[in-house]
Amino acid sequence: MRLRYWEWIYALLFCCFQFQLIAVAQITDPAEVSALMAIKSNLFDPLKHLKNWNKGDPCVSNWTGVLCFDAARTDGYLHVRELQLLNMNLSGTLAPELGQFSQLKILDFMWNDLRGSIPKEIGNIASLKLILLNGNKLSGSLPAELGYLSNLNRLQIDQNNISGTIPESFSNLNSVRHIHLNNNSLSGQIPPQLSNLSTLLHMLLDNNNLTGYLPPEFFNLSELRILQLDNNNFSGAEIPTSYGNLSALVKLSLRNCSLQGAVPDLSRIANLSYLDLSQNQLSGYIPSNPLSPSMTTIDLSNNQLNGSIPDSYSDLPSLQKLSLENNNLIGSVAAKIWQNKSFGAKAQLVLDLRNNSLSNIIGDLSPLENVILRLQGNPICSTSNIRNKDQICGPEAGGDDNAQKSTNSTVICPIHACPIDNNFEYVPASPLPCFCASPLRIGYRLKSPSFSYFAPYVYQFEMYLTRSLNLDLYQLSIESFVWEKGPRLRMYLKLFPLERNLHSSIFNTTEIIRIRDIFTSWTFPGSDLFGPYELLNFTLLGPYSFVNRETQGKSISKGILIAIVLPAIAVAATISALLTLFIARRQARNRHTLSRKHFSSKLYIKIDGVKSFSFREMELATNHFDSSTQVGQGGYGNVYRGILADDTIVAIKRAKEGSLQGQKEFLTEIEMLSRLHHRNLVSLVGYCDEEGEQMLVYEFMPNGSLQDWLSAKSKGTLNFGVRLQVALGSAKGILYLHTEVHPPIFHRDIKASNILLDSKLTAKVSDFGLSRLAPVMDDEGTEPVNVSTIVKGTPGYLDPEYLLTRKFTDKSDVYSLGVVFLEILTGMRPISHGKNIVREVNLAHESGTMFVVIDSRMGSYPSECVERFVALALRCCQDKPEQRPSMLDVVRELENILRMMPETGLDLSVSESSYFGESTPSSSLAFVSRDPVSSSNMLGSDLVSGSIPTIIPR
Repeated sequence: MRLRYWEWIYALLFCCFQFQLIAVAQITDPAEVSALMAIKSNLFDPLKHLKNWNKGDPCVSNWTGVLCFDAARTDGYLHVRELQLLNMNLSGTLAPELGQFSQLKILDFMWNDLRGSIPKEIGNIASLKLILLNGNKLSGSLPAELGYLSNLNRLQIDQNNISGTIPESFSNLNSVRHIHLNNNSLSGQIPPQLSNLSTLLHMLLDNNNLTGYLPPEFFNLSELRILQLDNNNFSGAEIPTSYGNLSALVKLSLRNCSLQGAVPDLSRIANLSYLDLSQNQLSGYIPSNPLSPSMTTIDLSNNQLNGSIPDSYSDLPSLQKLSLENNNLIGSVAAKIWQNKSFGAKAQLVLDLRNNSLSNIIGDLSPLENVILRLQGNPICSTSNIRNKDQICGPEAGGDDNAQKSTNSTVICPIHACPIDNNFEYVPASPLPCFCASPLRIGYRLKSPSFSYFAPYVYQFEMYLTRSLNLDLYQLSIESFVWEKGPRLRMYLKLFPLERNLHSSIFNTTEIIRIRDIFTSWTFPGSDLFGPYELLNFTLLGPYSFVNRETQGKSISKGILIAIVLPAIAVAATISALLTLFIARRQARNRHTLSRKHFSSKLYIKIDGVKSFSFREMELATNHFDSSTQVGQGGYGNVYRGILADDTIVAIKRAKEGSLQGQKEFLTEIEMLSRLHHRNLVSLVGYCDEEGEQMLVYEFMPNGSLQDWLSAKSKGTLNFGVRLQVALGSAKGILYLHTEVHPPIFHRDIKASNILLDSKLTAKVSDFGLSRLAPVMDDEGTEPVNVSTIVKGTPGYLDPEYLLTRKFTDKSDVYSLGVVFLEILTGMRPISHGKNIVREVNLAHESGTMFVVIDSRMGSYPSECVERFVALALRCCQDKPEQRPSMLDVVRELENILRMMPETGLDLSVSESSYFGESTPSSSLAFVSRDPVSSSNMLGSDLVSGSIPTIIPR
């Protein structure tokens, strides 16, 4: 009877508790819960971002990407306020049930792989303010129903495959300020009715198939700042003279639109900064009336213009680019165009006047250092006594604005680097000398800036961005920027936290969410100069990797939470009190049960060449995992040096509890690793899957890792010939993964600590914990060129293109290996003292001081071999993947360099202070060495699927 009494008590209290949970689970509008489930069913989510979309209530449980209002509405339900699902590697289609979100304000699916059409039901969401669907593969036509969203502020559907015409109903979007439909396949006439959009600021329709005429009614768009229609086909149409009345216009870009007629007089537009009418069939004279003093760019090239260059062009103090090449201009060039300007240190002016009929220069032909003058193809260049003839009449040169902005402090910091286990680095502009912090990393792009050269505006941009984010100026670092087609300006930004103490600092979760919300809600104040922007990624690494999209949803109000949760807590407390004794007794009886058993059970599999070890064998091999046998550690767990029963020395990689995988994933990794056979890859000996453990057993590398030998603390060192052999062996191992495995494998975490050396100093690539099978060919035989992922890997080795796009390719491995090559050559770490090895070596190479940074510890070396090796390493580390060599090209070039080496340089030996056997360059001797820069993943759980690659053994 005692047992039955307990059963009744437990059942009664369980029902009460479930009643409270049911009350909680129904506070989100059921129609919206149903819509969310329909959305999920239409999507393929390979990275499991939406795995919590079937747990609890969407608003209360903070479903990923679902942000709700913080209080129930008049109908008594909570409602979804935002869907923030950007950059999640989602594919599939948009569900029509999206129209059921009655109070949604932001719909964000940017930078995914969505296909199919845009549901017309979205037009039912009257509250919608932002539609953000850019960067997908959506097709079909634009639903006319979207035109009745009276509260819509921003319509971003650019970079898709949308076709058909622009609906006339869009003229009813009487709150819209941004229409971005560029880079699609839209056709037909631009509706003149769009001139009714009195609030419109930016109209981007470039790179479509639009035809017809340019609506003259657009002069009614009194707030319009940017009109960008490049690369359409308005065959035979003229630019309406009424566009000269667009009083607020800052940028007019009509490049390559098949336009004819005259250049309109735009002198009445007070703040016009950017004019591009190039690559048309415009004719007649260039209007002589003075343009706005804000002009930075005038591009009228590749037309049929005649007459002379207007004198008024000499009075444009902000001018950066004047392109008039390939026209029929005659007369003289006035030197006062550049002589009247007052140049700052970073200002630049490019005057491209090539291929006209200009015959003379009025004034002193002495262009300033900041001025690039191009006159090739004009009669003036045939004059034999012209000054600076080679400079101004020679081939095109200069004008490159792609750069990395150096924000290095002039303060010399201590020799020791910042702690890098959490991606700390010196804050370049910190007022506190040598202040260490961990930054947020952000991919950011200006979609239509109103200038041609960024350098003069960098400080202004930094002020704009930090004020918008409510940060101090020193908290922003622009790591790099590059111009892309458009032209658009892509940047890689780092945001550093405030100084909190002398040693280190990180952002708290609240601050991370605040900053990210500003980016994703488009609440930046408008800037005519910088124009519209787009967020490419918001990367959370190191101490921020735990912050995910679930934490960003604002939960329900405190009052509602108290009213709902407190009774549930009371019930839970009652249950706890009544069952404490029962639970304690049961736990006492089962105290011997291992806490890890529920993660996995014994896998009964047989794989040729791979042994299944018992847990007891692993204990004996490591003296019960004694700390003296531990030789490495990382995010996955620890690595131990073990001695098997047959005296074979092995490296045992033991996963910690948080890194355990499911049986299928663990089996997949074992089978994959067992089929990889190459002299430059670490071999798998066996595995253990007993007692709730998961261990992989590898061949032991007695000479540790490449990082050990390159370390300044190493007692020994490698000569150049050995280093070259190590580089070649590493490249051959990666080439095998890329080309002789089907499907190919991308390593994704190539670094010096993952290149191990055996007793003969043969390089072997290790640690496939982040490896990822490349996509298999589709039914048409087309093989995708990249793998979309969340950002993983080790800072300093990560491909910058991968950081921005999250698209990992074989060229991303090439970049990482290039960084390793630079380490081999210089002995530097990828990130040290706040400096990046790629940038530092590039600067030394460009300044002719390359040999100053070469590692002096490797002794003498043939300079021509080192020069070729440096050039190869820097090609591997190009920002743009298409400019990097393939892994096959890398191997071939290393073999060529090796053939250039004199025989004495190929001796596989080390310096007199180095040694083998029991002594090694550091205490880290095993399969994985101690590496303070650990990758942000567990072992092998990130395979695309359970498919096993076909391997061509060697």
